[in-house]
Amino acid sequence: MNGRGSGGGGGGEEEMEEDGGGAGIGQGAGNKERVVLMWGYLPGVSPQRSPLLGPVPVRLPPAAAAAAAAGDGWRDVCGGGCGFAMAISESGKLLTWGSADDMGQSYVTAGKHEETPEAFPLPSGVAIVRADAGWAHCVAITDEGDVYTWGWKECVPTGRVVGDQSSVGTIEKDERQTTMATEQGGDAYFLPCVVTALKNISFSSSIVYRYNKGNSITVSPRSQVSRTSSGAASGPSESRGTDDSTKRRRLSSAKHGPESSTSSDESLSAPPCVVTFNTGVKIVAVAAGGRHTLALSDIGQVWGWGYGGEGQLGLGSRIRTVSSPLHIPCIESALYGKDRSSAMKGNKNAEGHISKVMGSCVRAIACGGRHSAAVTDSGALLTFGWGLYGQCGLGNTDDVLSPTCVSSILGVKMQDVAAGLWHTVCTSVDGDVYSFGGNQFGQLGTGSDQAETVPKLVDATSLENKNARSVSCGARHSAIITGLHKTFADEGEVFCWGWNKYGQLGLGDSMDRNVPCSVPVDAYHPLNVSCGWWHTLVLAESPT
Repeated sequence: MNGRGSGGGGGGEEEMEEDGGGAGIGQGAGNKERVVLMWGYLPGVSPQRSPLLGPVPVRLPPAAAAAAAAGDGWRDVCGGGCGFAMAISESGKLLTWGSADDMGQSYVTAGKHEETPEAFPLPSGVAIVRADAGWAHCVAITDEGDVYTWGWKECVPTGRVVGDQSSVGTIEKDERQTTMATEQGGDAYFLPCVVTALKNISFSSSIVYRYNKGNSITVSPRSQVSRTSSGAASGPSESRGTDDSTKRRRLSSAKHGPESSTSSDESLSAPPCVVTFNTGVKIVAVAAGGRHTLALSDIGQVWGWGYGGEGQLGLGSRIRTVSSPLHIPCIESALYGKDRSSAMKGNKNAEGHISKVMGSCVRAIACGGRHSAAVTDSGALLTFGWGLYGQCGLGNTDDVLSPTCVSSILGVKMQDVAAGLWHTVCTSVDGDVYSFGGNQFGQLGTGSDQAETVPKLVDATSLENKNARSVSCGARHSAIITGLHKTFADEGEVFCWGWNKYGQLGLGDSMDRNVPCSVPVDAYHPLNVSCGWWHTLVLAESPT
């Protein structure tokens, strides 16, 4: 779960998790070859499904390898979700791999690709420039500014269905159907769904995708989707149990989670939709959480949709489901909302000062399992959502329903932020790393397993004289790239810490680490890092 985007993980159901041809090389800047390195748990990558304990180059199929040699190499890494990885090629193809046929919802979401990266079946001619993945849903931006999303139905806005009649046939309503059913064994044809922002759209009946061959897929109304049967996604289990406080705060809607069987999971999965925002809104970054999505516009406005039961959509209340994008008043809520920092309440001088340093727009966003974060143009950090482990950084464990300034570090100008299931990590413009939230596996990098409810500087010896310039979080692990430059990774290193049961730290073993540890990536220069739930991806350049 990368869980961040800037105009710069996935989170998901806590219950489910706890049950819970040659290397791909392309041309980088200055004609340097690029490679994607992977490690951790991607069940479809190895025949025995054994974790990758150290960095391994991602292999491309012969056709893709030939294209890479011709210049269509790797553009960026996007982490991936539970059990699948995702990256973007130079030509804008969204490549997925790593899933296995018994991984349930994630297998459906990832496009059923195993050890070999393959282009996800989006409409022809679509070129992806940004993407992110949550537990079992994905969101991507095209070079023309369109936003596509698919996967877990709760995370996909409802709307009218449109399609190419010449290839799809007719699209009609079917009053008799109330569940989703696939009448053919093959993959579904993905029809785009246009969604209008700021307007909840509901259907009184099902929509049927009709094929020329007489087959169909029926999509039920959202109100019926919310009553699907229970189940837990299959995947790695953890060695540590949950405490009572965790259990009491588990999502009451866990019964709506994915089934472990592929057929059942297909009934919970929605095809790619084009999310349409208000006229003039141009989206430049996206972030996917456990069951929610954020989008950032070119003028620094934030939009959100999906599940909002803990306030992770920042709309001021516990909204179970937002079925179309809503504008989140980040700056306004942080300055004047009821959840604003106590340092700002009742102090006119403080309010005036803080309003100046708060900034006027958002430049980076991140989604955790059930919380969200944003960085403003002035470097202020805003958080909102689930707060049980202190992952909102406000000095308590309360849920935060509106974007709220983390005032304890208001004097530090933040550059970027990432979020995991229970924790948050941010980097300053000076290259320092701060973390807060749950720390059961050392994911804060502070040298202990003590949770932190306010940001704490990660002052590990291993980071002395290092400047962090890229940050990402998995479910319970964290990663950064250090370097002297923001574009090229001269003298850069990859550091990982936290939960390592499945090798997601890339250190050659399965021992957890509570301080940042350097990952051996040979002579490659790391450019970007992006974490999935139980794995890590790095985009790197060859030294020559």
